[in-house]
Amino acid sequence: METVILADAYKERRCEALMVSKVALVEFDGSPKESLVHAFELIGKIDDLNSSQRSVVVKVGVFDHKTENHTTVNVLDAIISCFSKGPRIYVAESDNYRGKGLERLQIWKELFTKRVVPFNLSDDPDTKRVKIADEEMNFSHILFKPNVFVSTHILRGFEKGSIIKNLFGLVPDPKKARFHKKLDAALLDAYEAIGGIDLAVLDGTYLYRGVAAMPHATKDSAKYRTETNTLVVGRDAVAVETVGAALAGLKPEKMTVIQEAVKRGLGEGDLGRIEIVGSSFEDMKEKCSSAAKAFKGKKK
Repeated sequence: METVILADAYKERRCEALMVSKVALVEFDGSPKESLVHAFELIGKIDDLNSSQRSVVVKVGVFDHKTENHTTVNVLDAIISCFSKGPRIYVAESDNYRGKGLERLQIWKELFTKRVVPFNLSDDPDTKRVKIADEEMNFSHILFKPNVFVSTHILRGFEKGSIIKNLFGLVPDPKKARFHKKLDAALLDAYEAIGGIDLAVLDGTYLYRGVAAMPHATKDSAKYRTETNTLVVGRDAVAVETVGAALAGLKPEKMTVIQEAVKRGLGEGDLGRIEIVGSSFEDMKEKCSSAAKAFKGKKK
């Protein structure tokens, strides 16, 4: 009975947080820590998430450790520093055909401590059975409430998204390609299975061209990105995805994963209904547009 009451309490708090979809745009020069704290102040703080009663799972998105198209060490450090009360912080990833999750997580090894630990979602013996895109599988126990779930990824021009696409890494099987034909369903089923994303942090240290233009493994990642030093932050992950997509030059209304998420009632996908706070959205869009034009001058 107590578990049910706790689950209802977390659901109620989450509904309150999503009543008004508020997304913060903040710029930074140097360390992003102060800007991230300011972003939290703009969206209404995260006191209910930063609790001694709740561990934190930060799902990073890293396809290949040989590339740099992932959340930077500085931004992940900023996220971790904002959860000072959490008894344990898991930096999580799963295996894929490029390698083991723990190997790829070594990108952030300088941040690991006794409290902040890397966690391979593919190696957890303690799991819960879920159904994803009509297929039953086992999800790691750390993904479920009352743990706080944070999704962080990069600002990029990729029509499949970033923050929500990051949930593909919850699937423990390294052979995930079979879900590509039903990707939207897989991502949103995963979203619902874990009880949602509590906090979304889009790392706009750089604006990336997108997956299609970028080799999976390259030493010349600078060709595919331009510095923008921006964070997009919110409690409504769909809204953050929407704002980030628009900044990257995409049309959210044509992105199927966003529109399907809206149909499921998981968040707001209409820019006109999202309260954007902090830096001017139009100014940021122009900044990103100018950055995108710089790609044309870089050789492929």
